[in-house]
Amino acid sequence: MQKRKNKIVSPSEAVALIRDGDRLVNAGFVGCGVPDELLAALEKRFLETGSPRNLKVIFAAGQGDGKDRGLNRLAHEGLVKQVIGGHWGLMPKMGKLALDGKIEAYNLPQGCISQLYRDIAAGKPGTLSRVGIGTFVDPRIDGGKINDKTPEDMVDLITIQGEEWLFYKALPINVAFIRATTADQQGNLTMEREALTLDGLAMAMAVRNSGGIVIAQVERIAETGSLNPRNVRVPGVFVDCIVQSRPENHAQTYATDYSPVFSGEVRAPLDTLDPMALDERKIIARRAAFELPANGMVNLGIGMPEGVASVAAEERILDMLTLTAEPGVIGGVPASGLDFGAAVNPDAIVDQNQLFDFYDGGGLDLACLGLAQCDGDGNINVSRFGPKLAGAGGFINISQNARKVVFAGTFTTGGLKVSVRDGKLKIDQEGKSKKFLRAVEQITFAGKVAAAMGSPVLYVTERCVFKLTPKGLDLTEVAPGIDMEKDILAHMDFVPGTDNARPMAAEIFQPGSMGLRDMFLSLPISDRIVFDAEEDILFINFENLHVRHSTQITEIFETVVERCKGIGHKVDVVVNYDGFEIDDPVLDEYTEMVRVLVDTHYRKVSRYSTSAFLRMKLGPKLGDRGASPNVFEGTVLAKGGLVSNSSPPSIA
Repeated sequence: MQKRKNKIVSPSEAVALIRDGDRLVNAGFVGCGVPDELLAALEKRFLETGSPRNLKVIFAAGQGDGKDRGLNRLAHEGLVKQVIGGHWGLMPKMGKLALDGKIEAYNLPQGCISQLYRDIAAGKPGTLSRVGIGTFVDPRIDGGKINDKTPEDMVDLITIQGEEWLFYKALPINVAFIRATTADQQGNLTMEREALTLDGLAMAMAVRNSGGIVIAQVERIAETGSLNPRNVRVPGVFVDCIVQSRPENHAQTYATDYSPVFSGEVRAPLDTLDPMALDERKIIARRAAFELPANGMVNLGIGMPEGVASVAAEERILDMLTLTAEPGVIGGVPASGLDFGAAVNPDAIVDQNQLFDFYDGGGLDLACLGLAQCDGDGNINVSRFGPKLAGAGGFINISQNARKVVFAGTFTTGGLKVSVRDGKLKIDQEGKSKKFLRAVEQITFAGKVAAAMGSPVLYVTERCVFKLTPKGLDLTEVAPGIDMEKDILAHMDFVPGTDNARPMAAEIFQPGSMGLRDMFLSLPISDRIVFDAEEDILFINFENLHVRHSTQITEIFETVVERCKGIGHKVDVVVNYDGFEIDDPVLDEYTEMVRVLVDTHYRKVSRYSTSAFLRMKLGPKLGDRGASPNVFEGTVLAKGGLVSNSSPPSIA
């Protein structure tokens, strides 16, 4: 019987297999799963011998520490000819080669590159996606090309059944660098100590079916046949070479050598996390947290949006939603900084391309992403700023397909200092640079495309909130203590709509809890509205609902309008106000919303509550708006009120 080949080789022996002009695909997300031992060996070979030359590199997520590690190691003229990548910000050395025109360079959506590996493995001509329409990736704009030295078109615009799609072309891949924890001598790979699984299997299959070689970096070697087959993430039949790494080149992340929390070996208590200070970051995170959906799926981007997880922990609502991170994390709390990509207490880790399938299909209920530059059409740029190349990463996939998007960032940048005093925001020092510009430098999020689709989009800053409309940005909320003209409009290159501006929720600027857990525990608005077709009555159950801020009023309004439109005619309404509470700062806004509903969708309305205080508080306010002031004591009297009501009654 023929003895099986032992695939274990030295780093230098592995990289000696790479030839001039090969196309190399590399694994990793920030510092998670990056095969630094292999990258270091390849760099060493080139510096000592001048070979291999003119490599073509593909990567999905950013792979680097912002300095020397990751793909920064390959940033040498002559070593690399072409680079196709998702996020470039952590690879400044490679980014400089691209911006200086020293290499052919593309920036494509991270998710599309990740999915492309799988499609190459399947022998498909490319990846079909709507991701990127209207952005700089669209071939009608830049086609994802970073410089003029990049001649080949990698993205085509096609039409299928009258709908526009982008086609990302497949390419043969000659070499894959992947990473795992343990390999047996036949190349079966497990990833028990890795923070992520990423795209190792799809990459290995793509390279194998392209006739190339797969080189795996691992932490340790096991006896053949000793690995549990259910734990094998990449079978040995797809692996050609195994390199055992030195510890310094196999850290779990670029910030953490190894944490059993990141690998799922143990779970960490989350109640020990220190709350954020009440600064501009927390103000923004608190306002964004109001949009978190109960029982929803959420993605939080790197940077400012990371604070939303901290606020959710402080408000004790992490158990009521599911946070995700695009490299494959479902559940838990995403880590930050150079740990980004890892997560504390995740429920599951799936492959990166699989999670992007879910994102692209509209599975996210909410995405909270960064805000760097914005223009009057609602376009966002987070990918390129003059001589700085950040790259889009997964931003385009996520922002284009989430059911609701919140862009979060400071209103200005460069030295901004703010403080909160007596519940009011004060600008102590204005930022040097504007973020709300006449035109963004690059379109990473296409506002007009989102507006045409009717996607709900908010732009949250420490001093105000904007909403995307078909006409552009509308200023909807202003922080207490902020002067609209002096502190907002004077620092914008365009004029937003201002007719709907109202105060931001007061509790955002107060110490202590904002009461989000109580809000999450209350019955969802959509479940509180029931239409009885036989009686032709819309029943609205506001029992034990506490309305604290404007976002709740907006949700009530939009939900009722949608339900009434489905009914198709003006309808009688009965509302249960038992246990209902409403804070004084939003009472006028609430009753105005009621008036609009009465004028447009209601025929007759009757309300009831056992609270005499509420009847005295709400009734006169409704009367002031020209709506029926009657709030009855019970449901029978309320239904009877529909018959006796001759004036246009009301309720929300």
